[in-house]
Formats: sequence, structure tokens, C-alpha cells
Amino acid sequence: MNIQQLIAIGGMIGPILYTMIWILGGLLQPGYSHIRDDVSSLLAVGAPNKRLFGIMHVTDVVLVIIFFSTLHWAIDGGQGLIIGPACFLLAYLIELVVELFFPLDEGGEMKSPRAKMHFKLVMVMAILMMVGMLAMCYRLSNTSGWEWLGTYSLVTFIVAVVTGLVASKNVGTKIMGLTERLVVTTNVQYIFVLALNVYITSV
Repeated sequence: MNIQQLIAIGGMIGPILYTMIWILGGLLQPGYSHIRDDVSSLLAVGAPNKRLFGIMHVTDVVLVIIFFSTLHWAIDGGQGLIIGPACFLLAYLIELVVELFFPLDEGGEMKSPRAKMHFKLVMVMAILMMVGMLAMCYRLSNTSGWEWLGTYSLVTFIVAVVTGLVASKNVGTKIMGLTERLVVTTNVQYIFVLALNVYITSV
């Protein structure tokens, strides 16, 4: 096993950790609803398990940042466009800043300037992820051995746009948590698939 494969394993572990946060949240936090409540509420100021989930989230984000920082060179030796990997990396750097400095208010509310900035930065992150997917579609479709992942990137981009629009229409509703999970699941499964393919091809 080489270094790139180890980094790719981290890229796969990151999405699993993030998914575990909201699964465990439903089990450990009284009154928490996967249908109604967003994942960020588990990391809000005063949340019962904020320390545990905060550690898990920072670990997840750092692992994915390391993976994305090498993705450009892992695909084809750095011959293709860097836009996709750069967008992904920037998105997760923003995610780290959000986790460390811009949690939601107590109870998952968005009343303070800090919490409102949380929402704005998450929107920027979502846009960067979608732009990255579209750029990866172009790059991978023209990269030998990665063509299928180019198509996969396009399909994931379309799903991300649709689920993102649905989630934006349901902020504050009784199904906000459900619609947000459609968005985050779309993103984390894509990262997992990318990392898995890097692992397989980095022999």
C-alpha cells in the first residue's frame, strides 16, 4: 500500500464519519428528528453532544481536505484541469472554518450574525461542490480509465442541483432535515466513490 492509497482511505473514512454523526445524533440526542432537524443542529452552541460530534466532524473534514489536496495529481499525474479538485478543496476548507468559528445558535437557530454567516458559507460550499462536479465531468470524460466517473460526476451534479433546490425550499419546514440529508448524502457518496477509485487506480 502506497501513500496515495492511504490518503484515499482517509477520503473514504471522512464521508463515513460524517454520516455517523447524524445517525448517532438521532440515537443520542433527545427529541432530535432526522426528518425535521438539520445536521448542523447537532453541532450548534449548547448541543448535548457537541464535543463528540465536533471532534468527529473536524476529523472527517481534515481527512477529506488531505484527500482533495492530492486529487489533481492522483487522477492522471496532474495533466488535466485543476478546477474540480480546487473547488472541492476550497469547499472543505470553508467547511472547516464553519465548524470551528461559525456554529448555529442554541437549538439550531440562525439569529446571530455568526449563525447567519454559517448559512451563507454553507451555501457557498454547496455551490463550489456542484461546480467541482461539473468540472470533474469534463476532465474525467477525457481521462483514460476514468470515463465512467465523468458520467457519474454529471449524474451526481444533476442530483445535487435538484436536491439542493428542494432543500432550499424547505428551510425551516417540518421536512428540512430530510431534504438536507438528500443533499449531504449526494455529496458524501460522491467523495467516497472518488476516493475509492483513486485507491483502486493508485497501485
